[in-house]
Amino acid sequence: MTAVRPHGRLDAPIKKKEVKLAKRTKRLSRSTSGTVALFMFLAVFGVFTSMPIVLTISRAFMPLDELFLFPPRFFVRNPTVTNFADLFIIMQESWVPFSRYFLNSVIITGFGTLGHLIFASMAAYPLAKNDFPYKNQIFATVVLALMFGAHVTGIPNFLIISALGINNNYLAVILPAFSAPLGLYLMKQFMEQIPDSLIESARLDGASEFFIWRKIVMPNVKPAWLTLIILQFQALWATTGGVFLRSEELKPLSFAMNQIALGGVARAGANAAVIFIMMAVPVTFFIFSQSRIIETMATSGMKD
Repeated sequence: MTAVRPHGRLDAPIKKKEVKLAKRTKRLSRSTSGTVALFMFLAVFGVFTSMPIVLTISRAFMPLDELFLFPPRFFVRNPTVTNFADLFIIMQESWVPFSRYFLNSVIITGFGTLGHLIFASMAAYPLAKNDFPYKNQIFATVVLALMFGAHVTGIPNFLIISALGINNNYLAVILPAFSAPLGLYLMKQFMEQIPDSLIESARLDGASEFFIWRKIVMPNVKPAWLTLIILQFQALWATTGGVFLRSEELKPLSFAMNQIALGGVARAGANAAVIFIMMAVPVTFFIFSQSRIIETMATSGMKD
């Protein structure tokens, strides 16, 4: 009897905890009406957040008489492609062909995004999975760099680019993109979730550090680098080259579009088309990429 009593006393708190957990689970479970109400609530917010995109698309196809109406219309009533035709005529009259501006943007965005991904992930791997002197101080410097915007670092960047002799060159915009601190911070935080035992077993099997980074680490942090690609793509697609690209033949598409937008009221229709084109590319890229991010986030996650 003495052996049974302690056992019974231990069972009592366990059973109470199970009952409390069951009650909590029951309270959290929603009925069909609750699920419908939640769906309607989220749908209203979804429609509200999509209004700027809908307005941009609508204004791109508005004729001039609707663009200057007050109060402005949210939806176009007489859709037309005149704004895009006017934009095409303006671009044809420019010194540099439209295709050249577009190619410059593709080169800057493509190489800048790819280089940033490679450099950020390769630098984050030793910070996350290796021990070496001043490791914490280096990462603290990276976190500190997140506080400074492009306007703060503009003059130091210009001095460094000028000293390297790559001013008025694609590299003047691409190389600074390689060292953006956000990518390094994001990749390092994700890589810390990979079990150390997995990496140690690969090292015991004779795998090199480059092989571990390429075949083990990168596949397991796929949500991180897909997110990084989207963020860097959007940032580089919107860049105008600033003071680094002085030749008209090197200017990206965003610079040409901004010059058209500065044309005033006479180019209101073309300006609406410009805003639509500049928004369409990154939004389309995000739509095709976000499903992969959600999929990899749902299937990722490793534990020791």
